[in-house]
Amino acid sequence: MPSLLAITLGLMALWLPSATSQREVFRLFENCRFGKPDFDPCVKKALNSIRPWFKTGLPEFNVAPFDPHRADVVEQVRGDRDGFAGYRLRLLDVSEWGWAKSEVTKFKTDYKNNQIVYSQYFPEKGLNGEYEFESKLLGSQRKTRGSFNLTLFDYSQTTTVSRIGGQGGLLKVRVAVDKIGDMKLHISDLFHGAKLLESMADFLINTMWQPSLPFVKPLINDLVSTAFTDIFNESFRYFPLNEVIH
Repeated sequence: MPSLLAITLGLMALWLPSATSQREVFRLFENCRFGKPDFDPCVKKALNSIRPWFKTGLPEFNVAPFDPHRADVVEQVRGDRDGFAGYRLRLLDVSEWGWAKSEVTKFKTDYKNNQIVYSQYFPEKGLNGEYEFESKLLGSQRKTRGSFNLTLFDYSQTTTVSRIGGQGGLLKVRVAVDKIGDMKLHISDLFHGAKLLESMADFLINTMWQPSLPFVKPLINDLVSTAFTDIFNESFRYFPLNEVIH
């Protein structure tokens, strides 16, 4: 399963310092024998043991840093904005941080489906950037734009990475929120500068988010998965497997 191995090696390469040579990448991986019963625990241990270098990426393999990692545009569209109801949300210049302090708690190779599945715990994880929101409900249109800042505490997620086809094939990423211990979300200009309304909205969002989580979690999963699919394809799609494993 060379394409699946490339995904795994790409993940491992992210945690190495930028000065790391190709030979050192091989030495890191040589104790993890692909296809052996202890392969998954070996990869999990390796990922966690070298996480302090998660911020540097691996430029020689064209693997970008992941802490923070950035996305220029992440877009989500629901419904029909030209019809009865719908919206478009665009997140711009998004930065996400907290990966260097995260821990991979589970790692599983799915040979049959050519994918890997791993769970990750974050004591604290943050996102910030700009947003544009357009909506229509019963003929009434609304447009807002501003900035946002989101911090998640005691947070965990499960990520599934699949490759379509062989080496160089597109990667598909699916991220599912497992747990959020606490959340702080601040959004500017929700009501075009009406400070009283924005203060009330900020208070309600940060005190009443838990009851609404089951309803908004699918939207969060979809939004994050879209962003990660773009990011993983940029860094891992052409990961040079033949230069690492001979």
